Amino acid sequence: MWGDAAVVRHIGQPSTVQEAWMRLLRYRGLWPLLGYGYWALTEKASGRFVGDLGFADFHRAVEPPIRGIPEAGWVLATWAHGRGFAKEALTAALGWLDGQTAHQSCVCLIAPGNEPSLRLARGAGFRDERIVGFLGHDTLLLRRERPTQR
Repeated sequence: MWGDAAVVRHIGQPSTVQEAWMRLLRYRGLWPLLGYGYWALTEKASGRFVGDLGFADFHRAVEPPIRGIPEAGWVLATWAHGRGFAKEALTAALGWLDGQTAHQSCVCLIAPGNEPSLRLARGAGFRDERIVGFLGHDTLLLRRERPTQR
């Protein structure tokens, strides 16, 4: 998946096998360090790999700073695009995050031209905050406030 140019067109270059392996190791390390991280998504009916979705704190060098705030992220295999997997997984992940951690908000970084991810984020309650410089590109920083407890 990470080597597919169509999958990563809004987030970078296709990864080598080594780079994909290093990403997997980073993802695994998030859980014991932060208490949250990424999940591997699979299709219930077939067990087929769908993609990755979860939260991280990668200490990104952006202004305003987002260090210490869970950053949502998702990447799905090309075959899974537009089939509702991301919406289902993000809804479940946000529900989990709201119930498991003491954060007040979470954020995501999305390329301004990535309309499917922007629709997904906005539908999940993320709101436009500002354009930030990230890795030499303008990137939209969106924030979702934790729902108030009733």
